Amino acid sequence: MERKIILTLIIFFIGFFAAVAQPATGIHTLKGSLIDSISGKEAAFVTVAVKNANKEVLKTQLSKIDGSFLIDQLVAGRFSVTFASVEYKTKTLEISIDPNNPILDLGRIHISPASHQLKDVSIVAARPLIKQEADRITYDLQADPDSKSYSVLEMMRKVPFLSVDADDNVQLNGNSAYRIFINGKPSSLMERNPKDVLKSMPASSIQKIEVITTPSSKYDAEGLAGIINIITNKAVENGYNGNVNFSERYPLGGPSIGGSFTTKSGKLGISAFGGASLSNTPSTGITISRVSTDASPSNLFQSADRESDGKNAYLGTELSYEIDSLNLLSGQLNLNGSSGSGKFFQRSLLENNTELLQQYNLLTNNDNSGRGADAAINYQKGFRRNKNQLLTFSYRYYGFTNDDTSDQLFSNRTNYDLPDFQQVNESMMNEHTAQLDYVHPVKNLTIEAGIKGIFRTNESDFKYYSRTPSDDYAIDTSKTNTFNNTQTILAAYNTYQYNLKNNWSFKVGIRLEQTIVDADFVTTESKVKQNYFSFVPSVSLSKRFKTTGISFGWNQRIQRPGINQLNPFVDRTNPTFENTGNPDLRPTKGNSIRFGFDWNKKGSLNMNLMYNWIRGLIFQVSEYDSQTNITRTRYENTGGAKALGGNINFNYPMSKTWNLSLNGNLMHGWADGISNGKPIRNQGFMYRFNLTTGLRLDNGWRLSGSAYLNGGELTIQQQSNTYLGTAFNVNKDIVKDKLTFSAFTNNPFNRYRVNVTNRFGPNFNQVNNSQQNFRTVGGSLSYKFGKMKESIKKNKRGISNDDVSN
Repeated sequence: MERKIILTLIIFFIGFFAAVAQPATGIHTLKGSLIDSISGKEAAFVTVAVKNANKEVLKTQLSKIDGSFLIDQLVAGRFSVTFASVEYKTKTLEISIDPNNPILDLGRIHISPASHQLKDVSIVAARPLIKQEADRITYDLQADPDSKSYSVLEMMRKVPFLSVDADDNVQLNGNSAYRIFINGKPSSLMERNPKDVLKSMPASSIQKIEVITTPSSKYDAEGLAGIINIITNKAVENGYNGNVNFSERYPLGGPSIGGSFTTKSGKLGISAFGGASLSNTPSTGITISRVSTDASPSNLFQSADRESDGKNAYLGTELSYEIDSLNLLSGQLNLNGSSGSGKFFQRSLLENNTELLQQYNLLTNNDNSGRGADAAINYQKGFRRNKNQLLTFSYRYYGFTNDDTSDQLFSNRTNYDLPDFQQVNESMMNEHTAQLDYVHPVKNLTIEAGIKGIFRTNESDFKYYSRTPSDDYAIDTSKTNTFNNTQTILAAYNTYQYNLKNNWSFKVGIRLEQTIVDADFVTTESKVKQNYFSFVPSVSLSKRFKTTGISFGWNQRIQRPGINQLNPFVDRTNPTFENTGNPDLRPTKGNSIRFGFDWNKKGSLNMNLMYNWIRGLIFQVSEYDSQTNITRTRYENTGGAKALGGNINFNYPMSKTWNLSLNGNLMHGWADGISNGKPIRNQGFMYRFNLTTGLRLDNGWRLSGSAYLNGGELTIQQQSNTYLGTAFNVNKDIVKDKLTFSAFTNNPFNRYRVNVTNRFGPNFNQVNNSQQNFRTVGGSLSYKFGKMKESIKKNKRGISNDDVSN
């Protein structure tokens, strides 16, 4: 007890004598008055901060309505005073307080409005392009100046894990089994013809692209490679804003328009995005050379010319109504449609070593059209004790129709008696989905659970009409088929995410799915019934350091066959090569492991090492029939595939005006299966690298260029060639952050590119040479408008049917 009293007295006296010894402290005052340098009016509510030599804030105060400020209780010495406001340019003054002067009056201080700051200051690396989390990586398109002139499809070449092949098909880690979402939800825009929509969608209307490499259990189990989530521009403040983009491309492409608009008034918020385009593909050539290696060898050579044009339009809307602070009602409506036509003239010659076996010329005229729509409504219930505790009810309807008609007319026949014919295929799909989600946070732990039901119907009505001797067309029942398929998926999931104070984050989950399939082939009077159960786990973790981070993910995913893979419709557009679906397909399950590392400081570096493996993979298998000289390609559950490799994304500002970025992946794949009853194997490297550089000049000009190296495709029976593409772009800010003009050229050094695909089987080898238009020039005009003040609320959970692969 005595020790405590003595210690208290010592502390008291030390403090007393220290206070007495302090010369003239705590009695100095700083004052002044802030004036708008343009209008001459008082600058009210500006933050005034006094900092010491170590830049530590000692005192802060807001200027009054008349612009004046007064800060007392300051000690003598040297300090800096900073004046900051969203309406004014930040200004800093160095001051010295004299021990013998109790008041320092700075007088009238002029500060410049923020709108004039843009004329004098260039902001460099305002925000990072890449953000990596435990289960996903995000690319900020608005932070990339190229988004002002490129389409979303072109920008995807710069996004980690994504690549675009020779036919403009997007791939995730070299895999086409993935799902595309719009604002976290499935959309009919991306179900029917995703690449056509992505081509016409201006990147300026997109905020960011998320690549979910390790989907948690709350997502449907389908999508072997993962999920691509495209997030459109959202209002960040109350009022309205929007953007619109006009572009033209020649000779490959055409005019397009796209944009987005968001508005909020009171409790109601509305956002919309849409676009339309006309596309033209000038005439190009194709050659096919097939050599059979069985007991009756033959050589097939085909050459053809093709051209096409098309139209595409899409519209997406989201609505949000805040009933009160705990109840939110939201919905979405998406519409899309397309149509196109094409002409294909082919010359076919079949011979053996000594004689001509067969020849013909074939003219094909094709017309196609389709439309799709989806609508959803969500009700979100919050809880007063924790704003992150949520209960959500959701319902969604989605459907589309596709119509395809082609006429085949033969001429110059030799030993070929197949009559002229017509093919008409009408297909449709509709589904209803109901879902219940619950999120329950407990300190650093977040628990999620939910149940879901999907009720889907696929229908196809395919008719084959053969030309009669009287020049009429009669239906050929042996080649005609009507197909109905119903699919019911019942699912439940549970996930746990735990965040530690030392920046560790863990997420584990399980998903249970029961799938019931009932297929009816009306024409052939046959049925297929399937009923299977799936258990799908997932694990991901990450650790953040000061400027670096590491992550790990393992999950299982299901590849469930889609309507195009199930549809037994036989495409005989080229009679020598028939393509069809397989209604007997079953789903398959794959595994994926990923290790990631990222660094963010002056630049950013993201690297990932991946290993994927799967058995019973859904592959297209080709078999050559020497009796009919026809190669038939059909989807099969055959063999398996493995892939080992990595991904790298690097962004670095070489100077204040020059930046450099690299995005690429390298994988080695192994595939095996069965063709014509015999085992087949294929292996090789697949790689894609995109190198981009940009230079910012004075007066709002910017130059950029890129080189894209594609190492080709590898499947169980084919491999394609490597090619190099280039692109150059120049854009000019006509009105800062409002109006931008861009001009660009892709592949100016080569008008055409030849895509070479080698296909093989136990009894044949085949080489396809496909000439493609490569050189493109064009321009675009992008305009942003509006002003916002308050964010639009969205439900945090909703339906995301990612259970059918593209």
